[in-house]
Amino acid sequence: MSLETIWFCIIVAFWLGYLFLEGFDFGVGMLLPVLGRDNTERRVMINTIGPVWDGNEVWLIVAAGAMFAAFPSWYASLFSATYLPLLLVLLALIGRGVAFEYRGKVDSARWRRNWDRVIVLGSWIPPLGVGLILTTTVLGLPLDEHGNRIGGAFESVRWDTLLGALAVVGFALVHGAAFLALKTAGDLRERARLFAVRALPVALLPLFALLAVVQWRSGALWTLVALAVAVVAAVVAWRKLVADRDGQAFAALGVTIAAAVVTLFGSLYPDVLPSTLDPANSLTVAETASSPYTLEVITWVGAFGAPAVLVYQGWTYWVFRKRISAAHIPPVHTP
Repeated sequence: MSLETIWFCIIVAFWLGYLFLEGFDFGVGMLLPVLGRDNTERRVMINTIGPVWDGNEVWLIVAAGAMFAAFPSWYASLFSATYLPLLLVLLALIGRGVAFEYRGKVDSARWRRNWDRVIVLGSWIPPLGVGLILTTTVLGLPLDEHGNRIGGAFESVRWDTLLGALAVVGFALVHGAAFLALKTAGDLRERARLFAVRALPVALLPLFALLAVVQWRSGALWTLVALAVAVVAAVVAWRKLVADRDGQAFAALGVTIAAAVVTLFGSLYPDVLPSTLDPANSLTVAETASSPYTLEVITWVGAFGAPAVLVYQGWTYWVFRKRISAAHIPPVHTP
C-alpha cells in the first residue's frame, strides 16, 4: 500500500474520531434545554463533557492539518469552496468555548440563560457545517480541469449535502443522549435514555438516506457490506437502550458511525473530491498528494506524536469515567 493511500486512510480515521468524540459532546450541548430542567441538571450535563470537550476539538484540527500536509490540493479545493460554512463552524466553536468558561462567572439566571443559548447554538452549527463539508467532498463539486470550483459561493449547498448536514446532526443528537445515559445518574439519566430510545429511529434516518444515495451513485459491493453493518449496529444500539444497557448502546453507536464513514470514504476512493461536471476533472489521491519526501517526514512525526495524544486523551477519559449526578454539584460560587 502506498503512502498516499495510507495517509488517506489516516485522514479518514481522524474524521471518524472527530465525529465520534465531538458527536456526543455536541449532542449534550444540543440537548441542554431539552433534558436539563433546572440549573443544577444543566450543570451536570455540562460537567459530563467539561474535562474532554476541548480535547475532542483537537481532532478537527488534526484532520484538517493532515489534509493540508498530505493532500494540499484537496485541502485547498474543498475548504475554499466551503469557506462560508467553515467560517460559521469556527465562529460557533469559539463562542461555545467562551460560553463554557463564562457561564458560571456570575450568579445570575439571566446571565446563565444567555450563555446557555450560546452553548446550544454553538452545538447545532458545527455538526451542520461539518456534515455539509464532508458530504461535499464525498459527492463532489463542479470543478474545472485545474481543480477550481465553477459557480458561486453556495455551490456546496445542495439537497444531497444538506442531507449530510442533517445526518451528522441526527447522529450527534442520539449519540449525546446515549452519552448522558452512560455518564449521569438519577432522573436525568432516565430521561436521556428514553429520549435516545424515541429519537434514534427518526434521527438516524438522514444518515441512512445519505449512505443509500452514496452507495447508489458510487458504491461497491464491500461498501454495501459496511452500510449493512451501520444499519445493524443502529438496531443493536436501539435494542440495548431499550434494555437499559447504556454502555453497549454507546459502543454500538460508535460502530454505526464507523461503518458509515467507511461507506462514505470507501465509495469516494480513489478520488478525494469528485467533479460533478466531468469525472476527468475529479481530484484523486495520487494527483493531490504531497511529495514522497513530505509524506515520509509527516509519517515519522505522526508515528511519535499520535500515540502520545491518544494516551493522554485516553487517560483523561479514564480519570473522569464515573457517573455524575445532581448530588455531585456544589452550590453556585462566584469570585
